[in-house]
Parts: sequence; C-alpha cells; structure tokens
Amino acid sequence: MSSTMTRFALYENEVAAKFVKRFVTATRVIDDSALPKATQELVKIRASQINSCGMCLDMHTKDAAHAGETPVRLAMIAAWQESTVFTDAERAALALTEEATRLADKSGAISEDTWGLVRKHYDDDQIGALISLIATINAWSRLNVISGMVGGGYQPGQW
Repeated sequence: MSSTMTRFALYENEVAAKFVKRFVTATRVIDDSALPKATQELVKIRASQINSCGMCLDMHTKDAAHAGETPVRLAMIAAWQESTVFTDAERAALALTEEATRLADKSGAISEDTWGLVRKHYDDDQIGALISLIATINAWSRLNVISGMVGGGYQPGQW
C-alpha cells in the first residue's frame, strides 16, 4: 500500500476491537509456552515477510532486537535456508512456518521431511505452541494487511 493511511480503523471499530482483544488473550498461551522466545520471534518475522505485513515486521523485528536478537540473524531470516546462523531446531520451525504460510501455493501442505524435523527438535507442547503461533501470526498479518495497517511507528513493548 503506497499510503501511510490505513484503509480501515481496525482497532477503533467496536466489532474488530472486541475480536482483537480476545485474540490477544488467546495468544498468551503461546507466549507462556516452552517454545523458545527467540524461535517465536523468528517465526513471526518469517511469516510476516511472506505475507508482506509491514506492521507485523515493524513490531516483531523491533521486539526481537530489543530482546537481544543479533542484527545478522534478523537480516538473514528471509534467506534462512542459505545461512548458517540458525540452529537446527530454528531451521525446522522456519521450514514449518514457510510451508504453513504458503499452504495455497502447493498441494500436500506440510512435507513429511519438514514434519520429521519438527518432531525431532520439539516436544508435543512445543509443537502445539508452534502450530498455534504460525496460525495466529498469519491471522494477524491478514488483519493488518486487509485493513491497511502500515509499519514504522511501533515502539518495543508498546502492546
């Protein structure tokens, strides 16, 4: 979107604001899970890149940097497959994020190779959190992109 104005005041609309409030509450389960915080931010950033969500990218790159993520790792997320800066577990989470975010792009959904890697590196509770996180960040991206939210003004910890 070329304008800095949103097309719909999502967070000021009564119906949407009620939904967002409940959605935020639901995502606290993921925040409180055993899925590593660094992995959570990598997943949020990668899905947001794929979805071209400026609002989400602004928030999650700033939050990750504020939490100590390195500039090199942040810069390499888009090319995670061609980098050496991520652990095998993080790479498994990024692979699942990419395949799940691009569901409409191919048949067969999640590959058995990717699922095997996820199973190798995460326990059931972490996998539950990872699946939920991928679903929610994709929903957030869609809410923001559809309503025309733009990035640039977020301050770490703002929400």
